[in-house]
Amino acid sequence: MISHPVIWAFRSSVRCWRHRSVLKTALEASEVSGWRGYSTPIRVGVTGMEEILARVVVPLPTYETRDKSPPPPESNSLEFMHFYKSLTKEEKLNFLTKLSQDFGVDHKSVSELAAKLLDNQLRDLSTILQVEDRLRYSLTPRYKQLLNHISRVENGVKFLVDLRADVLEMISSKASESPHIRDLSGTLKSLLSEWFSVGLLQLERITWQSPCEILQKISQYEAVHPVRNWTDLKRRVGPYRRCYAFTHAAMPGEPLVVLHVALTEDISDNIQSIVREFATVDSEEDVNKVNAAIFYSISSTQAGLQGVELGNYLIKRVVREMQSEFPHMAQFSSLSPIPGFSSWLQGVLVQYRKEGRGSELLSEQEWKEVEQATDSSPGTQTVDALRKLIATSEWMRSERLSRVLEPVLMRLCAWYLYGEKRRGYALNPVANFHLQNGATMWRLNWLGDTSPRGVASSCGIMVNYRYFLNKTSQNSALYLQNKVIAASEQVLGLVSQFQKNSKL
Repeated sequence: MISHPVIWAFRSSVRCWRHRSVLKTALEASEVSGWRGYSTPIRVGVTGMEEILARVVVPLPTYETRDKSPPPPESNSLEFMHFYKSLTKEEKLNFLTKLSQDFGVDHKSVSELAAKLLDNQLRDLSTILQVEDRLRYSLTPRYKQLLNHISRVENGVKFLVDLRADVLEMISSKASESPHIRDLSGTLKSLLSEWFSVGLLQLERITWQSPCEILQKISQYEAVHPVRNWTDLKRRVGPYRRCYAFTHAAMPGEPLVVLHVALTEDISDNIQSIVREFATVDSEEDVNKVNAAIFYSISSTQAGLQGVELGNYLIKRVVREMQSEFPHMAQFSSLSPIPGFSSWLQGVLVQYRKEGRGSELLSEQEWKEVEQATDSSPGTQTVDALRKLIATSEWMRSERLSRVLEPVLMRLCAWYLYGEKRRGYALNPVANFHLQNGATMWRLNWLGDTSPRGVASSCGIMVNYRYFLNKTSQNSALYLQNKVIAASEQVLGLVSQFQKNSKL
């Protein structure tokens, strides 16, 4: 019998051959129809960029003709897309800077209308509202019209998602600190938020019978617990497992955000039992063994959709799916990694060593146990030994060290999740995500992820964020409005231990 990978490889080669044929035909047609194609990277000067932009970015219609102006030809959008794809990374930065700077908002017009609005404050309401509407329209960047028209051509929405990913990378890498580039990112985000509103998304369950292209993408996009092989993937979409994705009609065959769910008897406290168990992939589900839904991995696949709310809506939709399939199910929880904990802890240890405050982080008895376990001298040498243990994960190889460090790392991790803030909200991005959704910080799990990656990033600790459905709305409002974190007695107990034994 031919293996699945061999069959898929053959199918892929057939598809690639067909794609090349279609592409060749399309390119020939494009040459005939007259719009310009740029199939290979070319070196483009400033003048060339200006010519392209002057041709494809049409003037913003006047306020009076805004609903009557005919749309520009589709060739404008296609030319812009092909030209942009032909540019190098540096040229893209220059091109988008010129687009956002020279074809943005007409600031002179905005200033004049703002002054007119102030002058008309004593006029009748109808006049004021009309001036406000004119002012609102004048705040539209000229290039926004082009972006809207690009979204209507084939693959245009995907192009704009990738374009925003480029813009975000330019900003995060500090390749550009231009306020115009930031404004372009904001405009794209606003448009994408409209186009990817939850009512326009389709919920799709991924199974082993799903198209192989989708299965391959699910495997490639898995960012939390990498898929090892096809058997592993088959298990993750098989019995006692569910995999759901949001898709969009404008990006067919492209999962936008993916959620993996484990169906278990109780709330899982370790990831090994979910992604590494070697039970047969052909076993039948016993509904009596399904009491809990564990969200163990959620991955956003499109960098350009950063900031567009998708993941929280996906969890809510999947909860409804689970309730429909298993009416008796009442337990919903994540089993989440804690990225950043180890690096935060290393920073704290460095700070304490520098300030000579090492004794304040652990109790006297705990420092003695670390000294004995590492055969180090009291003081900075013990702090350095602890830093090395965490950096190298050597403590995992010693049962004694693991026993000594468990209470220390658990309470430090609880504080990191519960007490470390950025602008009043949880510093840890995964915690912030679930808390915004209304989940409760429910349980920290020692050795929840013993993989090298899990130990390196979070000292092997994982956390359950529990979704009590009758409290999620209240919890979400308290967190977003008052920055109050809903937490269990276990978490609060660990935080209390930290406050008693440690001083930050």
